[in-house]
Amino acid sequence: MIADLWTDIQRRLDLLDVSLKEVGKRGAEYAQAEADYRAALAKKILELRADGMPVTITPDIARGTKHIASLKLDRDCKEALYKAALESINVYKLQIKVLEAQMDREYRS
Repeated sequence: MIADLWTDIQRRLDLLDVSLKEVGKRGAEYAQAEADYRAALAKKILELRADGMPVTITPDIARGTKHIASLKLDRDCKEALYKAALESINVYKLQIKVLEAQMDREYRS
């Protein structure tokens, strides 16, 4: 039984390693999407201001354009994937702790 528990722990440690690499990748994608969104939004706001649009409504109008809204959606999706990858790390860590506790109980009995 202890050997089976150890095998389960090793499997989850492998999954944890994969998740750690994934969170780095997802984090970089999220950061790039955020940078792309902010740069495009700033450019659009400047364009609208140059066309004489009032300052008070410029940000809302800029965010409502199809291109900017698409970039924001992409950013939000990548943020969700990044947070999911972070959460998977926590899940694997918790599963490992539970298995370690179970292995400890098996060993002591």
